[in-house]
Amino acid sequence: MDNCLASRSMRHVWHPCTQMKRHEAAPPVAIDHASGPWLVDTQGRRYLDGISSWWVNLFGHSHPHIRAALAEQMQRLDHVMLAGFTHAPVVELSERLAGLTGLGHAFYGSDGASATEIALKMSAHYWCNRGQPAKHRFVGLAGGYHGETVGALSVTDIALFRDAYGPLVRLSATVPSPDARQARPGETAADMARRAAEGLEAWLQAHHTETAALILEPLVQCAAGMAMHDAEYLRLARALCDRFEVHLVVDEIAVGFGRTGSLFAHQQAGVTPDFICLSKGLTGGTLPLSAVLTTDAVYAAFYDDDAARGFLHSHSYTGNPLACRAAVATLELFEQLDTLAANRQLAQRISAAFAPLAAHPRVRHARRQGMIWAWDIDTRLPDFSQRYHAAALAHGLLLRPIGPMGRTLYCMPPYVLDDAAVAHLGRAALAALDDTLLQEAALPAQEVQA
Repeated sequence: MDNCLASRSMRHVWHPCTQMKRHEAAPPVAIDHASGPWLVDTQGRRYLDGISSWWVNLFGHSHPHIRAALAEQMQRLDHVMLAGFTHAPVVELSERLAGLTGLGHAFYGSDGASATEIALKMSAHYWCNRGQPAKHRFVGLAGGYHGETVGALSVTDIALFRDAYGPLVRLSATVPSPDARQARPGETAADMARRAAEGLEAWLQAHHTETAALILEPLVQCAAGMAMHDAEYLRLARALCDRFEVHLVVDEIAVGFGRTGSLFAHQQAGVTPDFICLSKGLTGGTLPLSAVLTTDAVYAAFYDDDAARGFLHSHSYTGNPLACRAAVATLELFEQLDTLAANRQLAQRISAAFAPLAAHPRVRHARRQGMIWAWDIDTRLPDFSQRYHAAALAHGLLLRPIGPMGRTLYCMPPYVLDDAAVAHLGRAALAALDDTLLQEAALPAQEVQA
């Protein structure tokens, strides 16, 4: 590790989602360059990027097709404001996304939380324009996560992120999660989904006149510990939203672009939402960009001579040409590489490599959805997440456990792993777990949780 670079970073960079004091014992890793699924630090050590650098990298780092598209675009147009102007990359991207989703109107932001904010504002404003201003509240799933700006926190149900900002946040309601791990003895995942939908139905029955939208992460609630649910919940949620005149917002920020096995997760339920939030993999992990897609009906409610009825929301870099061109190149790769079919084969190889980990006696609820793997670890270590992360780095692997207690180990890798990388992933993930559990065994009883 480049200690000079790490120390400079600690002096001047406030790292995200981090208690900075922890870096006194574990300085940030100084990365020099990256290629394919590999990150390389300033000392030449390589780390397999098992979480796609926070779930954004789809086709490996520095992919030549995306890099060439960006170089070409830089020669033509780097940026122009999208208010009153347009350009080829944003038009082509919007056309492609409409063709892939059936939602023909795209509004752009800079990140996932921005997309959540846009969708919530757009939904509430729609109902106001339709003469129903009382419909301005929202409902989400227990354990849901939709970003950390103030509006996004209002529909995020993870105390660690939200509680410190309670005075700033107008909390939304939550309904039971369809998390398949909560199934009762004898219940299937679909049974659990139907039971959770009953809770949603009861809530909407009582509150639909004041509810603008239901927001959810389809198939996988990521920050909740990769809580996976059956597509039946999405079908029932769509029907209930139609029945009670409530928008359905699907947050595909993390689970879109092939992560769950289909291009978009909600497509596995055969439903069409009113809003789709996209980001992370949208540009293949190269540049910040988010998009909110919506229906003709929503768009029409804003189309008027009165400026106040328009959607007066903006970001300086809305629809940035470079980011949009990277997104177009990313979608081109899906076509050129037949990625969804290729991923089905890759997922089988990765699952085989993970078989020893799934069979580990301290693993609970081993599960997979498409290109997402997760395992709950039976451990009493209060700092399991930090210890495992450090152990994985020592084995040349980037994995960071997640979840309310930090005890869910997961993997969401890029789509470009060769056989050697797959084998390394399986071996290193298991070795890091064994190393971390050995640390637990060596600690005095008072330092672990009962």
